[in-house]
Amino acid sequence: MINIILIIQMFFNIVIGIYFLNALKKQQSNKIIIDKESKKEMEKLNKLRKIKLTEPLSEKSRPTSFKEVIGQNKGIKTLKAALCSPNPQHVIIYGPPGVGKTAAARLILEEAKKQKNCPFNKNSKFIEIDATTVRFDERGIADPLIGSVHDPIYQGAGKFGKAGIPQPKPGAVTKAHGGILFIDEIGELHPNEMNRLLKVLEDRKVFLDSSYYSSSDNNMPLYIKEIFEKGLPADFRLVGATTKGPEEIPSALRSRCMEVFFRALTPEEIRKIVKNSCKKINYKIDDKACNMIVRYCDSGREAINLVQIASGIALNEHRDYILLEDVELVIENGQYSLKLDKKVGKKPKIGYVNGLAVNGINVGTIMEIEAIAIKTSVKKELKVTGIIEEEELNSQNRKLKRKSTAICSIENVITVLEKKFNIDFNNYNIHVNFPGGIPVDGPSAGISIATAIYSAITGLYVDNSTVMTGELSLHGEVKPIGGINAKIQAGIRGGAKKIIIPMENWSNKFSCIKEAKVIPVSNIDEVIKQSLMIDNINNNLNDIKLNADILSAESLNIN
Repeated sequence: MINIILIIQMFFNIVIGIYFLNALKKQQSNKIIIDKESKKEMEKLNKLRKIKLTEPLSEKSRPTSFKEVIGQNKGIKTLKAALCSPNPQHVIIYGPPGVGKTAAARLILEEAKKQKNCPFNKNSKFIEIDATTVRFDERGIADPLIGSVHDPIYQGAGKFGKAGIPQPKPGAVTKAHGGILFIDEIGELHPNEMNRLLKVLEDRKVFLDSSYYSSSDNNMPLYIKEIFEKGLPADFRLVGATTKGPEEIPSALRSRCMEVFFRALTPEEIRKIVKNSCKKINYKIDDKACNMIVRYCDSGREAINLVQIASGIALNEHRDYILLEDVELVIENGQYSLKLDKKVGKKPKIGYVNGLAVNGINVGTIMEIEAIAIKTSVKKELKVTGIIEEEELNSQNRKLKRKSTAICSIENVITVLEKKFNIDFNNYNIHVNFPGGIPVDGPSAGISIATAIYSAITGLYVDNSTVMTGELSLHGEVKPIGGINAKIQAGIRGGAKKIIIPMENWSNKFSCIKEAKVIPVSNIDEVIKQSLMIDNINNNLNDIKLNADILSAESLNIN
């Protein structure tokens, strides 16, 4: 009996031994297969990594110092004050595309690391995401910005999933902990993500949730408990960049951030970028070709791309210099649009005024306004042409319709001129035109419209070297307006010698401008005095009154 038991026991030992031996062989065999496949895939990966194309000019031209961020000295100075300090702030950078917002944000962290009292250190990271490509799952499976939880029911949950344990996945806000989170085109961020981001900025940590988490589960790993109960750390500084205006950014985000404005590049700055780009690829460029690029490009990015394609044409023709013909070919095939950089007129005109407007983010432009006054003995008529009466805007996934206020401004102007200068508009047909179709969405063209109409009626010439901006009240007072710095720069670029602005917009820094004289005014009388050639103004006013009396007498005789 004992012998039988021993035989059975020996049999089972042999069977178990064979089982484990086979399992071990299988495991070793699997490991050999895995190692073999891994080695094969690594060889493929290394071969792919060895294949490299030439570095694009856009990467070669990427600024490596603040000096290479052309034209943004004031913006960079403000950015340094906001981030390179013992108490760095969240920042939103506004500006047109391709002017160096992203480049400046990258450089600012390296600058901050050099400051002794700054909390950033050598391990601080710069995490960059694009708000236009951020996608999240409503179920919380994936959220690359805030973070998410991989629940056990989802595929690929692994060993923790088999044990019923949810697995937190940190997002960009946690990866940026201790550093800077840069969100490009932050104005395009989905409202749900924006709200969650605001909560993270407030708490400086991320709280995640899962129905599979239970604090009483003894099998729950300690670090998982820590994450669900105390949150993931997210103490970073936000730097957002946008091409939108401040009014299109949620006020809740703006209230938490310092705002920095980058301006549009001048033609000379575009020219400098073109020259630097050519220098980095060891190419020369003809002056006419450089001027052509400047005429068609608004940003540094556009100019660099155009240089790269033009240099490719030169390379194919075995040249190390770029000709005008190369640039013209690129412009023609790329369907580039000529940049509208308006200049003041060459000579004074009657009823023609150079107004100032903001056409884009921190971008000013000269706005032409022309008026004609025709005497009439019948019912007066007011015509307004050239304006975009209504435009549609996209903001925060909503469509907004904005109506022009130009007609209202003209009606206000007529009331002021009637009151201040005793002009009877019943004797005139007035036609006001805005050439170019610029949206006149604010009242800042008030004094420009008033000057144009007054000039048309009196026959006085408007000084062609003068530009102006300002709202006009019903009592003839000049009220402050927005975008004053961009408008002044537009006037300077346009060749103006005098720039008329509201007194309330005056700043002492404007007295340091050498290219033009900035003149603050308080009322319409000062505007007329500064902008019109008024040597014979009294005679003209007497003629207006006399003509008005004649017209009235004629109308009585007709009746």
